[in-house]
Amino acid sequence: MLLKKSALLSVILMVTLMFVFSFSALAQNENEVEIFSWWTGGGEEEGLNALIDVFNENYPNIEVINATVAGGAGANAKAVLKTRMVGGNPPDSFQVHGGAELINTYVETGMMEPITGLLEEWGVKDKFNQQILELSSYEGEIYSIPLNVHRGNVMFSNKQVLAEHNIEPPTDMESFLTVLEELSQTDVVPLALGDTNKWTATHIFETILVAKLGAEGYNGLWNGETAADDPRIREAFVYFDKLMQYVNEDHSALTWQDATQMVRDGEAAFNIMGDWAEGYLKTLGWTPGKQFGWLTVPGTKGTFMVITDTFGLPKGAPHPENAKKWLKTVASLEGQDTFNPIKGSIPARLDADKSKYDVYLTDSMNDFAKNTLTPSIAHGSAAPEGFITALNDNINGLVTTGDIEGSFEEFQKDMAEYVR
Repeated sequence: MLLKKSALLSVILMVTLMFVFSFSALAQNENEVEIFSWWTGGGEEEGLNALIDVFNENYPNIEVINATVAGGAGANAKAVLKTRMVGGNPPDSFQVHGGAELINTYVETGMMEPITGLLEEWGVKDKFNQQILELSSYEGEIYSIPLNVHRGNVMFSNKQVLAEHNIEPPTDMESFLTVLEELSQTDVVPLALGDTNKWTATHIFETILVAKLGAEGYNGLWNGETAADDPRIREAFVYFDKLMQYVNEDHSALTWQDATQMVRDGEAAFNIMGDWAEGYLKTLGWTPGKQFGWLTVPGTKGTFMVITDTFGLPKGAPHPENAKKWLKTVASLEGQDTFNPIKGSIPARLDADKSKYDVYLTDSMNDFAKNTLTPSIAHGSAAPEGFITALNDNINGLVTTGDIEGSFEEFQKDMAEYVR
């Protein structure tokens, strides 16, 4: 009998301890928030860490689980994220490009919670650029908060290299080809490219599409007003093929950071890249306007190719209340003015403190306020994922084969299949 009582007490003790440990673990988990992103490179990692610091100051009792996935400029992360979301294992909040990437992949499939009420509760809904907010909206509801705005149609240059070779920055598409030809006679790579991740070549091509079609014609691709067989699109393929004659031979082995580094090291004169490259150049010790210059991609003046990183609230988020606190930080003026100057992007809010931003970012903010916006294909805003994948393959095939007619025909076929 004594042994039975002892055994019973042991069982009760074990159950009690299990309950205590389970409750303790649950309490610990309730004080976490998992944030998923692909920000692991120079500039972007520092910006994210600074934003997390802002969150930690306001919510010191909540631990941020910084779930970043490196590689492929987000391609690997997006694959991991989609697997988790479809599998019912969402993070509390995640980085996603506003536009088709958010809406087609996660909103229309019922994986996101609307957060319009949160923005209204916090009194910040009218603080954002409304065109950017539309990229995060669907059927009258807002589903994510834009943290930043990047510009895609930018070309960065090594000012010393240009001076040494008496090169004036090109003003239009023809003078750009002339400048590249002049540089090809020197020991400098005219145009740096790193397309081991396919999107970088597509990034260049989409800026040329804007140059050839104009902002209205380019935007018409996505609303049906511009035909997929428009001869100006063929002209874009021809021009892109010409540019590829001036890139570094090892481009397929390099990343966008490597190509940007070539400009930094004086090995290349120009690099067409989104202005996250500006943040990266600053982490390498350069100052905008001193060691490096910039201009809109020739032919695209007056347009602003827009990419916006946003964060939303997934359905089934394990810590929804903590996720809302993260979103409030993302939406805050303090959060935006902390993150963006480091990242090399401008805020999505309209009331930012311009004194916190360098000369390039201030210039970008001024253009953003007056230029016509064109959403990026390569970065998920303009077109569905299937079209992006197909265009990446198409453009990278063109780089290898030079088959302009084949690429133009493939473009029309893919538009019919994925967009129209």
